Amino acid sequence: MKIYSVYDPEFKPYGRVLEGYDTTCLMNAAKTIPLPVEGVAYEPSIPALEATCNYAEFQNNFYGGMPVEIGMCWGWNTRLNCLEYHRDSELNIGVGEYILLVARLDEAENGVLDTAKVKVFKAPGGAPVEVYATTLHYAPCSVTSGEPFRVAIVLPRGTNFPAPAITPKNAEDTYMTARNKWLLAHPDSDEAKSGAHIGLTGENIDIAPLI
Repeated sequence: MKIYSVYDPEFKPYGRVLEGYDTTCLMNAAKTIPLPVEGVAYEPSIPALEATCNYAEFQNNFYGGMPVEIGMCWGWNTRLNCLEYHRDSELNIGVGEYILLVARLDEAENGVLDTAKVKVFKAPGGAPVEVYATTLHYAPCSVTSGEPFRVAIVLPRGTNFPAPAITPKNAEDTYMTARNKWLLAHPDSDEAKSGAHIGLTGENIDIAPLI
């Protein structure tokens, strides 16, 4: 499995790197948040990040004035485990380099994706990386074995909060695990063991041998 860069043409179907943003204030704030004891932590909305100068820029420039949240995914990870999607783009801003495992939503058949279609991309620290709404993605991975990652995540406000109470109208409704979050889980993942839709077949990719 090859690790591409988000600047490579191979990333074009999945997202793009934004220009013109100085994210120093956001990265400095993210560095102050303690690491989890182990594994991966995620919070959809973190006041210290939303108090930075970048909040208004992302809300007004990138999202066109829509209310947004800035949270973070951080810790240690080398495995795929799941893939998710939203109804809109997501912005990732790393404190240092990190790795994204992604696939295209249109490559899934009846809510199931073969993990052989997953591609691996390295992203630089500081650059806002847009992940399109049509891109399946999940927790970032570390670039160096044993080293943590910190990735600030910007999404429309309310995303990844508790899911609405709904009566399913179709199969896709059963993939929803949080507000504006649809999840395809690998059978080996904790999410699948907790009842999430099993939507990944093939290897549960682990990039540890690559880093």
